[in-house]
Amino acid sequence: MTDYYAQKLSSERLRKCYDVAPPRVRQYLEAEIRHVADRISPSDIVLDLGCGYGRVMKDLAACARLVVGIDTSLASLDMARELLSGMTNYLLAGMDGAELGFDDDVFDVVLCIQNGLCAFKRDQRTLISECLRVARRGGKVLLSTYAERFWEDRLEWFRLQSEHGLLGEIDWERTHDGDIVCKDGFTATTITPDRLRALADGLNVKARIEEVDGSSLFCEIPVI
Repeated sequence: MTDYYAQKLSSERLRKCYDVAPPRVRQYLEAEIRHVADRISPSDIVLDLGCGYGRVMKDLAACARLVVGIDTSLASLDMARELLSGMTNYLLAGMDGAELGFDDDVFDVVLCIQNGLCAFKRDQRTLISECLRVARRGGKVLLSTYAERFWEDRLEWFRLQSEHGLLGEIDWERTHDGDIVCKDGFTATTITPDRLRALADGLNVKARIEEVDGSSLFCEIPVI
């Protein structure tokens, strides 16, 4: 379901997904933000693909010159404006990550984190290509997915989301090996380290892949 986040899991419902997160998942979310923030300089212009209601942008705006967030859900973007009110170094736009409406060489750091490569339900090579296109030479692209050993914690988080009516009922017969499937059509897949390397190799770029906090698998691509 290509537009699940825009149609069924946006704004307040999306925020509630994070509200029900158990402690280990909250640790994962915080570790992702710290990892990204450590790679941003005060002079950087940052692009956040799939910014949702601005959860990550609020932290990143504190360490960057400008943070630009895009999302396909206008309701989520409206909520992000409320969350970021009082801050001046951000911009929001309704946009598809696979068809970025920006010129080439604009951003110092481009982010597609928290498994956006899978969650967006777009061609992954196209998404990465667009990230690289809009990134400046000397900048970087940061992508993340879930680490394999985070499976049980991730599954518990999605179980809680389903229990609270934020997702459909989980189809336990089809949920395994990193893939979570709900009976309403929602699916949450992930990417293996080998697949990340293959995507980078296919685009003829060098990538550094590392596990963070035992929960995230990060792929960092320098733009040269």
